[in-house]
Amino acid sequence: QACMFPCQCPSQPLQCPAGTSHVWDACGCCKVCAQQLGELCSLHRPCDHHKGLYCDFSKIHRGSGICLAHEGATCDLLGKIYLNGESFQPTCKLQCICVDGAIGCIPLCSDDLRLPSPECPAPRRVKFHNKCCEEWVCEEDSKDNHFGTATAVFRKDPAHRPELNNLQENCLVQTTEWSTCSRSCGMGISTRVTNNNPQCRLEKETRLCMVRPCDFSMEKTKKGKKCVQTPKQRQSLHFEFSGCASTRSYRPRFCGSCSDGRCCTPFLTSTVDVEFRCPEGDLFQRKMMFIKMCSCHYDCPRDNDIFLATYHRWMIGDHI
Repeated sequence: QACMFPCQCPSQPLQCPAGTSHVWDACGCCKVCAQQLGELCSLHRPCDHHKGLYCDFSKIHRGSGICLAHEGATCDLLGKIYLNGESFQPTCKLQCICVDGAIGCIPLCSDDLRLPSPECPAPRRVKFHNKCCEEWVCEEDSKDNHFGTATAVFRKDPAHRPELNNLQENCLVQTTEWSTCSRSCGMGISTRVTNNNPQCRLEKETRLCMVRPCDFSMEKTKKGKKCVQTPKQRQSLHFEFSGCASTRSYRPRFCGSCSDGRCCTPFLTSTVDVEFRCPEGDLFQRKMMFIKMCSCHYDCPRDNDIFLATYHRWMIGDHI
């Protein structure tokens, strides 16, 4: 009875605080900012179910309730106990959440890199009084300034000085190698830094990666060989990411195993745009690593799986 059709949703994009999910209202009409632990809730203001919260209507009347957390393990950080579903800020630079004993955090400060440009030849990050995050400032270039040599990223052409609206044409592209996948099995993240953009600014790029599925059955090595380097999936599969599935199926290659104790990791890869569809019908694209060749070596990456417990939790709609 509280729902009105046809749906009428705000035309402006949804702006929610950091760490707050976008969820459907109870009418299935509009995406709204999810209510957090202890906040008032209703059909049009649902609680954040990704964090194990639900709307308890028993304590408040007239169609309103209060967001409470389902029973779950508490979190201990530096001797302080946080309840399941509780959001907190251990420092001004981090926003964290306790989810059934696991702590997940997102940065509140920008971690971007800035490349010298004609209008800002010597950028520097400065900590200001009464401000938590450092900010970029531009300084005049001088002989004593060690930032001065960085302006060589632009092509030196005496007859043509780079204009502000023509930076990309005069930009010498610099790109780092993709980092090792954050997980040894299952879906992870790989990053790199590049200035291949219209502003010629160093920015961090991310892509999804899967070295091998966690339930991947290793093939036996052939006689006389020590490695099964790049077995190809026999059946096509749909990738899954945060409860959403790829719109098309793929037959990717995965890294196998080495029988002599060495690690088998991607050696040659490509990056492809993959489209995902969520249960709510939303579509989005993510860059994803596709393996062409793997190699066996003794330089084994450390176990860098972060918040491993939360990766196995099914969080439908947590793709935004």
